[in-house]
Amino acid sequence: MSPIRIIIGLDPGLRHTGWGIIGQEGNRLSFVAAGRVSPDAALPMAARLYELAAGLKAAVARYSPDEAAIEETFMNKNALAALKLGQARGAAMLTLAQAGLDVTEYAANHVKQSVTGYGHADKIQIQSMIGMLLPGSGKLAADAADALAVAITHAHHGQTAVLMKRSGS
Repeated sequence: MSPIRIIIGLDPGLRHTGWGIIGQEGNRLSFVAAGRVSPDAALPMAARLYELAAGLKAAVARYSPDEAAIEETFMNKNALAALKLGQARGAAMLTLAQAGLDVTEYAANHVKQSVTGYGHADKIQIQSMIGMLLPGSGKLAADAADALAVAITHAHHGQTAVLMKRSGS
C-alpha cells in the first residue's frame, strides 16, 4: 500500500474562496473535508484579504495537507473584478506557501475536463461528479465542489505538473 497523500484544492475568490481536501492512496481518492471562506464584504480590502488568509490557514492547520493546487485566473472582461480576484488568489497562494506547500496551478477548463470529461462543464455538472467521485462529500456549495475538483485534478495530474515545473517546461 502506498502512503496517503493529503491534497488541498482551492477555488479562489474574494467573496467566497472554496477549499477542498482529499486523500489519495494509490488510485483511490477519498473525501476529507470541504468548505469556503467568505470574508465580510463590508470590510476594507486589506481586512477581507486577512480574513481569507486566516480561514485558509485554519483549514491547513487542521488537515495538514501534503500538496496544494489552485485554479488559475481566467480572462475577465471587467478589469476591476480581475484585479480583486488576483488579490484574493495572491493571498491564498501566499498562505499556502507560508505553510510550506508548493502550489500547482490548473486552468479551469483543464479542471472541468479532468473531472467531468467536458472542458466547459457548468457548476451543476461539477457538483454532480464530485458527489459520484467522492461519496460522503454531501451537498456542497459550488465553490467547495470546484475546490475538490481542483484537488482531484492535482491527484490525477500533479506528478506531471510538478516535474514540468521543475524542468522549466
